[in-house]
Amino acid sequence: MNCPVSSRATVAQIEPVPTEHAASSLPAPHRIELNLRDAGQLFNTMDASPFHEKDLDHDAEEFIESWAFEFPAPDPVVLVVHLDVFPATGSPEALVAQAVHNHFAYRARLNRLEFRRLMAEGRQCLLIGLVFLTLCLAASEWVVGSRWGTLSGMLREGFTIAGWVAMWRPLEIYLYSWWPLRHRGRVFEKLSTMPIEIRRNTP
Repeated sequence: MNCPVSSRATVAQIEPVPTEHAASSLPAPHRIELNLRDAGQLFNTMDASPFHEKDLDHDAEEFIESWAFEFPAPDPVVLVVHLDVFPATGSPEALVAQAVHNHFAYRARLNRLEFRRLMAEGRQCLLIGLVFLTLCLAASEWVVGSRWGTLSGMLREGFTIAGWVAMWRPLEIYLYSWWPLRHRGRVFEKLSTMPIEIRRNTP
């Protein structure tokens, strides 16, 4: 079973970290803070991969992403992990950073693949829609020359509406669907390189 993270990862601060970044032209990074019992709670315990290749626990991943999407995409973020129990030897900061970065770099690659597939679908749908629209408009003009009375008017309107309805999907892709996907990709890329700090909780 996955270790419950959401019950402990309840503290997220959006105040800038008071570091030397404040003096630069870049905005100070926003802080995303996790309170955990130990470093292992950050990862999916069912994943048998080495520590630096493990998938993040679903609750931890959702918590980090939800706060990252609250901030403007260009603004830097820093992940601060507070641990109740530190390893007996050394600091887990390097391994945790590598695992977190690998995870979000993988999510960014999947996002780029999804974006390319969406654009390919958009081009295909646009071609099909334009061909169908042309045929429908041609049919509506042919109906105008017929002598079917009221029926010809209904058919003309029907062909025109059907042709423009066929353009709904490519318009949806190019007007609305691509930019949220691209925004998610930018956030994943940012999380794949964000600084990570490990701190010991004081009793």
